[in-house]
Amino acid sequence: MDACPHPNCFADDNTTCALGHMRLDQCPQWKGMKVVGSTPADESNILLPWSGLAMGEYDLAFVSGRIKPITVGIAGPESAGKTTILGAFYLLLGNGSLKPAEDFFSGSYTLAGWESVASSLRWKPGQPPRFPAHTPSTAARAPGLLHLGFRTREGSLRDFMFADAPGEWFQKWAINEQAPDAEGARWIARHADVTLLIADRQALASSKMGTARNDFQLMAQRAIAESRDRRLALVWTKGDVDVAPAMEQKIRAAIAAVASDIPEFTVSVVQHDGIDSTAGFQALFNWILSARRPPAVLPKTEVLGHDPLFRFGRR
Repeated sequence: MDACPHPNCFADDNTTCALGHMRLDQCPQWKGMKVVGSTPADESNILLPWSGLAMGEYDLAFVSGRIKPITVGIAGPESAGKTTILGAFYLLLGNGSLKPAEDFFSGSYTLAGWESVASSLRWKPGQPPRFPAHTPSTAARAPGLLHLGFRTREGSLRDFMFADAPGEWFQKWAINEQAPDAEGARWIARHADVTLLIADRQALASSKMGTARNDFQLMAQRAIAESRDRRLALVWTKGDVDVAPAMEQKIRAAIAAVASDIPEFTVSVVQHDGIDSTAGFQALFNWILSARRPPAVLPKTEVLGHDPLFRFGRR
């Protein structure tokens, strides 16, 4: 199959047409392209505006058509457990162990993407579960986005986009905000409505604990400064690993030095000390879903009968 000549279109990868056409044979850019092994298009074979895979920046227009989604960013170093959090959310939600406190699961446009992230955590014949593969650091300028939709008790719909990004982006971004290969981290910092700041307990208890602490301090300062009062939480991953109390205090002090009243959560895929491993993910998930966008406030006008559309004035 040849690629679409449109510079921002990825329809040749079975994703959305950049110009919004449901059928490729109706797109003037695609006209004349030959798809190997395909059958002639007809009215019953239309291209869906999503593929089920993780979405990219250009797919956000489709999801945002109904309402602007709440974007969740997970900032942390390499191998800190960021992708494992996403995989655990998906598996626990799927088997009914993760129960939203107020909303009801309504669907997802990226089920194939979620399966790709979570498949390694499943039990398979002759193969025990393992941690997800390292998220590759490529030339992509934006992270992969995984969608979940929920319906409130009042019936309204809410969309969440979870960003899956490699830790290398954040490590370079923490050192140099304008690093040329940290554009993905900058994208998350600009767009995330909710940010999870990851503290890797295994790294903080290892022989390189000093380096891990310094890296966390740099990342925490950068993430809090860029959050601009948006929701942010400290998440301890690998909660079954013991960390020296003095080290825990230094991590909390690094947060308190630049922000206060940031909630803490601890998650682990391993049950420890008699604590159900689901409990940590449940608490974190409910906190994420509690995010609400502030209502729009129209400027007041004393003109009776004035059309609200024009209350913002001319631009």
